[in-house]
Amino acid sequence: MSLYRRSVTVFQHNLRALDRMLSLAEANAEARGFEADKFLAGRLAPDMFPLTRQIQIACDLAKGASARLAGVEIPKHEDSETTLAELHARIAKVQDFIASLDADAVNAGEQRPITLSIQGNELNFVGAEYLDTWALPNFYFHLSTAYNLLRMQGVPLGKRDFLGRA
Repeated sequence: MSLYRRSVTVFQHNLRALDRMLSLAEANAEARGFEADKFLAGRLAPDMFPLTRQIQIACDLAKGASARLAGVEIPKHEDSETTLAELHARIAKVQDFIASLDADAVNAGEQRPITLSIQGNELNFVGAEYLDTWALPNFYFHLSTAYNLLRMQGVPLGKRDFLGRA
């Protein structure tokens, strides 16, 4: 399977699922009679990021990984979202960006050296290894955490919603 299909296509599918989960959360809040943006502060534990940050990081991983694999500059986002509407817009911006990437450029990134600096530590990868051992596991961690935060707050999501097959 091509690197493009293992990366961009996977990110696109799962960002659509995330966006739909946010829409389901909005509908659930309306049915329960409260402001849906109250979901955004939810945390699983005091030392974990809230829902807003989980979504921002999932978006950052999708755009960052796709850009690094394609060898292009990563677009900057300000991380200033405070509403579900703004998070929907962020997901849409990331979707538009990764859809604009050339599949051949992404596929050419299979052996591209990729270096990350994480909390002062330098991590070195080649493209396929980076995708498989860093980008996708981290993306799914934040996607799963966002799903779990919504579930914990009473949004009736199921496995099919997470998988984007509902």
